Amino acid sequence: MDRYIKLIDKLYQKHTLSDAEWTSLIASRTPELSEYLFSLARDVRERYYGKDIYVRGLIEFSNYCKNDCLYCGIRRSNRNVHRYRLEEDMILSCCREGYELGFRTFVLQSGEDASYTEDRLANLIRKIRRNFPDCAITLSVGEWERSSYQAFFDAGADRYLLRHETYNDKHYSMLHPASLSAKKRRQCLWELKEIGYQVGTGFMVGAPFQTAQLLSEDMLFLEELNPQMVGIGPFIPHHNTPFKDEAAGTLELTLFLLGCIRLMLPKVLLPSTTALGTIHPKGRELGILSGANVVMPNLSPTEVRKDYLLYDNKICTGDESAQCRRCLEQRMESIGYRIVTARGDSLNI
Repeated sequence: MDRYIKLIDKLYQKHTLSDAEWTSLIASRTPELSEYLFSLARDVRERYYGKDIYVRGLIEFSNYCKNDCLYCGIRRSNRNVHRYRLEEDMILSCCREGYELGFRTFVLQSGEDASYTEDRLANLIRKIRRNFPDCAITLSVGEWERSSYQAFFDAGADRYLLRHETYNDKHYSMLHPASLSAKKRRQCLWELKEIGYQVGTGFMVGAPFQTAQLLSEDMLFLEELNPQMVGIGPFIPHHNTPFKDEAAGTLELTLFLLGCIRLMLPKVLLPSTTALGTIHPKGRELGILSGANVVMPNLSPTEVRKDYLLYDNKICTGDESAQCRRCLEQRMESIGYRIVTARGDSLNI
């Protein structure tokens, strides 16, 4: 036990561990060790961000996707999905509703939908920027060429979320079709940083075939990339995918890794994800108590939310945006934190 306490103390003080140390710490975690880690993670988070919890308004504007990732409910091969695309006016309406509710960051998320060309997306970004000049615009629309990333940035996008999913090339190939590669994914992330985006990445916790050694590689990559945001959440199987019978990732390991990321990257923005709330009724609160400081309620029209299911049993698909906002406010207040109306830019620059 003392050995692992010392590893957590090293992470707290030096913000780095070796590959062997990461693997050992992840494989040897205990409830007692986790509680010690969480106390330090809360201390670090409150040092930089206080008790403030930032909200991002998530707009899932298309569930069409050209990719066939083995874990994803909107994968191309899933013929049971009711597909939809939101028109530009509807997306702007979602932004307007969110703005009135106090949101100052909009996250535009979709599958990799060829209908949304570079020009079409850039025009949408320009309209959001013109209508909501004090808001941050975040994109989560997958892999593009560098020139397209530049065009979106020039149009007014501030942030880009692109989970690397897993650093290891072989493991990546076990989760994705041959058309996708871990190398390309990492290249996209480096290009986004070079352009000037605030960059978010992350990985699934408990993905099929994942080991402590593979998670160690993920942590070392996060240290190297030094992103502005890291989004991790438990793998949850979807009934219409090849991984439908695989075991879900655990709340316990996800929380442990959230705490570790907070110590390694003290100023990073760290969401407590909807997936955490899906696997445990208090999952999002527990995420905050483990070091997270961002929540992402849904601004999508309620009639399409049930169609953007990357995994089974996703929560909040029937709630109105105002309900989601109030619910999260009450949940955060119940554990001593407060939702704030702010862009919430990352201090990890």
